[in-house]
Amino acid sequence: MQTPRSGPSGAAPPDPEPSYLALHRRGELTRRAASALAALAACRLCPRGCGADRLRGEHGTCETGRHARVASHGPHHGEEDVLRGRGGSGTIFFAQCNLHCVFCQNHDISHTACGTPLPPGRLAEVMLELQDLGCHNVNLVTPSHVVAQILEALPRAVDGGLRLPLVYNTSGYDTVETLRLLEGVVDVYLADFKLWDPDAARHYLHAQDYPEVARAALREMHRQVGALSLDGRGLARRGVLVRHLVMPGGVAGTRDVAGFLARELSPDTYLNLMAQYHPAGEVTGGAFPGIARCATREEIAAAREDAGAAGLHRFARAGT
Repeated sequence: MQTPRSGPSGAAPPDPEPSYLALHRRGELTRRAASALAALAACRLCPRGCGADRLRGEHGTCETGRHARVASHGPHHGEEDVLRGRGGSGTIFFAQCNLHCVFCQNHDISHTACGTPLPPGRLAEVMLELQDLGCHNVNLVTPSHVVAQILEALPRAVDGGLRLPLVYNTSGYDTVETLRLLEGVVDVYLADFKLWDPDAARHYLHAQDYPEVARAALREMHRQVGALSLDGRGLARRGVLVRHLVMPGGVAGTRDVAGFLARELSPDTYLNLMAQYHPAGEVTGGAFPGIARCATREEIAAAREDAGAAGLHRFARAGT
């Protein structure tokens, strides 16, 4: 066992402690990891259910085998204020993705075999490095296809002294069964709700079931951790934070998304209505003319009005 590390200048981590520590003390964290790893032999950990034997190195829909590929990691100061604080959010950008958005803003990471495959010991070290750098959390970006690998690394990181909250930063394309492996492990769910309409999801995400899957996933996330709560410094400690990208022509279905969040999760749901959509990825090739422009100021203002009219009142501010 490594000597525990507490962060810069020997500062003690803030209370309350991350939820995964209690699981680790009773051995449950290791049991969850074993269960998730066994499922890689015929992988159905994400909604694609491709059945690839990832334990033997087969690549399924996510193009990821036995080990998670990490494109980059480090403090990120462009996340929501409640995540970045002063020290930054400790992001780990996993390469590849189980969703295939044609407009992906991180196309070079999510749609290519970039990055380095990290065995569990090295992934644990990355988590500890982020803590040593003074980050406020470990932000697992695009984690849906590497839940087993994250769970495998986490006990080693905890033995090394990890005490930061875990942020599960997801597209929302997650199965309820896999999310239940994360109950008591994840402190903050940072989830997209991209598109409401199944036909739009089929066209733009290559996943017609995305809206249904995302609704079920968000209900499960909220069941586990509830609405977002903040600590005395205004930093996220536990709960759900939803991102919704405002798209041109009302393609995203903001009114319906906001109504669902207020009605079936809570009016206290913390929402980041993101206005930074721009043509990217496959959209730049001209194959998707309906979304080949930015959203107008009027469309962005209408989306904000729709969210407020639905009863939502907690809106996030993003960093720059």
